[in-house]
Amino acid sequence: MNTASTSATTEAEAARDRMIARLRELGALHSPAVAEAFRSVPRHAFTCDAALDQAYAAETSVVTKRDAAGAALSSVSAPRVQALMLEQAGVEAGMRCLEIGSGGYNAALLAELVGTDGEVTTLDIDAEITGRARRLLDEAGYTRVNVVCADGDAGAPAHAPFDRIIATAGAWDIPPAWIDQLTPGGRIVVPLRVRGLTRSVVFEREGDRLVSRDLQSCGFVPMLGAGAHPVRLAALHEDGDAAVALRLDEDERVDTGLLSAALASPPAAVWSGVEIGGEEPFDGLDLWLACTSGPAFALMVATKAARAAGLVASASPVGVAALVDGASFAYRTVRPAQAADAYEFGARAHGPDGSSLAARLADRIREWDRGHRHGPGPVLQVHPAGTPDDRLPSSDLVVDKTHTRITISWP
Repeated sequence: MNTASTSATTEAEAARDRMIARLRELGALHSPAVAEAFRSVPRHAFTCDAALDQAYAAETSVVTKRDAAGAALSSVSAPRVQALMLEQAGVEAGMRCLEIGSGGYNAALLAELVGTDGEVTTLDIDAEITGRARRLLDEAGYTRVNVVCADGDAGAPAHAPFDRIIATAGAWDIPPAWIDQLTPGGRIVVPLRVRGLTRSVVFEREGDRLVSRDLQSCGFVPMLGAGAHPVRLAALHEDGDAAVALRLDEDERVDTGLLSAALASPPAAVWSGVEIGGEEPFDGLDLWLACTSGPAFALMVATKAARAAGLVASASPVGVAALVDGASFAYRTVRPAQAADAYEFGARAHGPDGSSLAARLADRIREWDRGHRHGPGPVLQVHPAGTPDDRLPSSDLVVDKTHTRITISWP
């Protein structure tokens, strides 16, 4: 090996060590086996022409394919998210694993975890992506990984059954094939979208149902093919860079004309008295609001220009929790609290019933603070579509999908 290649190898190894240290700091990496997998696989070999510092940045994903409009179609997910999902999956030596949504790198990590006695299958609907994954896996020495070009909705029956199924694309539903191809007691880890909110959920199979064991906030490129289910955007304001819209999922319907007029009206605000530190996560709050707000839940997305213009008090490309009722809507916001680096949750609203909606949202925030802020979080169960109501567990929310009925219960 010449001096230049030796130096490059040393730099890559140092970058991997820094990434692993950072993943531990972030709380995404716990087990020695997953840490060793990250140390063994050269991530930069799967991230196109990304510089080493970008390839090994713990919270940076690398887009590997875009559509004509520039939207990401495929990416190598951020190491933090990959570590989180692998820890959720609990992959062990000798297991058979299916990855849905291929990039190559995550399949290589799985191959390290299952060892020579296990088997890894990775599939994607896009032949260009699977072709790239096959080439990069072979170049990195992972020739035993099965690479399949197919619609992930049908799983990979030729290589089933699987002890673990990991979806690395955002899913709106759980296809029956995934459950059918999972061993009893096996696990599915999937970025599941419910009411517009995506969480990485680890499910265990119990008969014909799935029961969640953990869930974490995440974001993923959405699934294509039969499982595709785009989020709908209802635009309320568009003027240059200043834009406000509602993200709608499942079957929510709104009157954009009435809500656009409401946005132009003076706002009302109600403050909850619930404070949070600047570094404390609160992703459970929005899921709680989604579960307890009835069909009126949506996510308000707004640009920084819209906030700067005073149209809204919060700007987020992902969206903040909102309640909608006819010609009125309210959304979660914050203001600085007296304590340093702390904020108070509140609600800001527009429209004729805005004040009551804001009060309702503030009440929900207080209820979350009293009963669920420091609790274990919700339990999700996935049941076959058509399961009668009397066979479902007592829950705070039932969401009907194409293939399943999902219940969410807060202890």
